[in-house]
Amino acid sequence: MRERLILFFILFGLGIFLYIFQNHVDTTKGFVILCSCMVVYGLYSIAATKYQIRKQKKYPPIINENYKPFVSILIPAHNEESVITNTVKNILNLDYPNFEIIVIDDRSTDKTAEVINNLANQYENVFAMIREQDAFPGKSAVLNDAFKIAKGDAILVFDADATVETDFLNKLIPHLEPADVGAVQARKVIRNKDVNILTRCQNNEYTMDTQLQAGRDAVKGAVELRGNGELIKRKALEDIGGWNNYTITDDLDMSTRLHIKGWDIRFCPEASVYEEGIVYLFPLFRQRRRWLEGTIRRYLEYSWQAMCSKKMSLRAQFDMAMYITEFIMPMWFMMEVTFRIIKVFTDKVDPFSLHNILWSSLIVSAVVGAGFFMTIRYSLRKYDSFTRKEAFIQALETTVYFLIIWFPMEIFICGKILFCKKDMNWGKTAHGLVLEEKKKIKERITKELQILQTKIQEVQNKLQEVLK
Repeated sequence: MRERLILFFILFGLGIFLYIFQNHVDTTKGFVILCSCMVVYGLYSIAATKYQIRKQKKYPPIINENYKPFVSILIPAHNEESVITNTVKNILNLDYPNFEIIVIDDRSTDKTAEVINNLANQYENVFAMIREQDAFPGKSAVLNDAFKIAKGDAILVFDADATVETDFLNKLIPHLEPADVGAVQARKVIRNKDVNILTRCQNNEYTMDTQLQAGRDAVKGAVELRGNGELIKRKALEDIGGWNNYTITDDLDMSTRLHIKGWDIRFCPEASVYEEGIVYLFPLFRQRRRWLEGTIRRYLEYSWQAMCSKKMSLRAQFDMAMYITEFIMPMWFMMEVTFRIIKVFTDKVDPFSLHNILWSSLIVSAVVGAGFFMTIRYSLRKYDSFTRKEAFIQALETTVYFLIIWFPMEIFICGKILFCKKDMNWGKTAHGLVLEEKKKIKERITKELQILQTKIQEVQNKLQEVLK
């Protein structure tokens, strides 16, 4: 109810502002100013990142080779029999001296529990945890249960489809050593990005997120955890009371609570965790729906605590405020367009007037689209080493992907928060779809080869009969 009331007053206040001032002030200019502030902050983040890189080249950071805390690697798994073995075997190859792997079966209805038990019997540093069918649902509850038996001074969380390079932990661990650092997030990369346009756009989205996270890290802002490939200090986890069982985005919720408690979160783009992109549209919408709902609810729940926190740095508070505008902007835009449409019909004004809906809305849309396009293009050039032509084409299609996915989704989520009861619909991401497709293709090819061999054998038999 609290989240619903806060969102109602935000939207109501924004609506009143637009309705009253549209007749006295050109609110389009206000929207453009908001976008401009975001652009300026983005450019500042890029400049800070470049300065940080130059500084590290001139004065390389001293790495304490003796800092090798014992790491507990937690891997929640719900109906993941098709991918969990490959993930565990990949992680076992880590070139790091002190770690354990705890694989948690979360009420699976397939053979995940059996696979996990087999892995635990096969490897001495792999432990299986099988949750009861009536256990509390959600990834946060899974991780809290596993944390009770974890021995590590640091906790590393992977999704069930994750794969990494052998030096992953060696790259990540040094960032966790400072006393004020509570967690470190690795870069996320889509492993099957070349399957179709959806997976390609998802990888480009992750690449843009890499740029944004690196910028937030450079300005000491509110870097966020991303669930897969997050390394958390035990002291920090204990300080905030572990994961929140009543959130659908455990990583974002924890990020905010860590910042409120004064813990710093770092980002390490050199360490990459690879995961499977979603190849079908409906599962993608379901995943993004959960992400966006969790993000908005997180801001609604913790915004006051973040503003009033004496431990949270001013930089982190300002950075968080700037990123909150990402979610105000679409609602502002939609309200702006709605009011202008109403004005066209009620006042009978010229819809093609420079002060009315078509021109101003098109200009604003172009500004927003150009902002996304330039950010994505820059990210692809910097982190994926794309050519100018490749970066242009993929930035263009990813911008369209963003506008199609995120703008309508935000309107839907705001409506859900306002008018529907809060639920814990996890909206689990389906893993192993690519493997299943490959398996089906392999089975089909094998079957066709068998049929072909049978026909060849029949022909050979007939030839032998003719020769006789």
